Amino acid sequence: MNIGKKIKELRMAKALTQEELASRCDLSKGFISQVERDLTSPSISTLVDILESLGTNLKDFFNEYEDEKIVFTGDDVFETADEELGYTLEWIVPNAQKNDMEPILLTLEPGGRYKEEEPHEGEEFGYVLSGNVEVHLGSRKHKAKKGECFYYKAKASHFISNPGKVQAKVIWISTPPYF
Repeated sequence: MNIGKKIKELRMAKALTQEELASRCDLSKGFISQVERDLTSPSISTLVDILESLGTNLKDFFNEYEDEKIVFTGDDVFETADEELGYTLEWIVPNAQKNDMEPILLTLEPGGRYKEEEPHEGEEFGYVLSGNVEVHLGSRKHKAKKGECFYYKAKASHFISNPGKVQAKVIWISTPPYF
């Protein structure tokens, strides 16, 4: 790890000059310059002071973040199906349950439906890619067709069904993850 480079990046992100950072830490501008160019290493206590002045701490500073996967392909998809209810569920972002939202691709056969879900905290959004669906919220039904979307707070029992004669596909997103 290039400690100096990382300190410089943090300093610049805070829009501080070397002189301003040095002043906050009771150090010289020359010392900050040498640290940033990895010509000298600060003591642990001095590093703690520098990091506190930059709004962070040792733990976060040294925590190496692995590259976050951004693009997912068909090879990443996990699929499950329920022939009795007539649906296929594809988790299009693997391990999304650890994120703030969980997107799935739901395919409903004609007359099919997804299982009924109990009320829970959070919200759900869906975009109908093909076919027609009915969104069941408690005792109410809402129709959505290709190109339309739905959005609701999951405060009532809910599920999606396909009353049509052709297959329906929906991108469905739950927050927090629930599927």
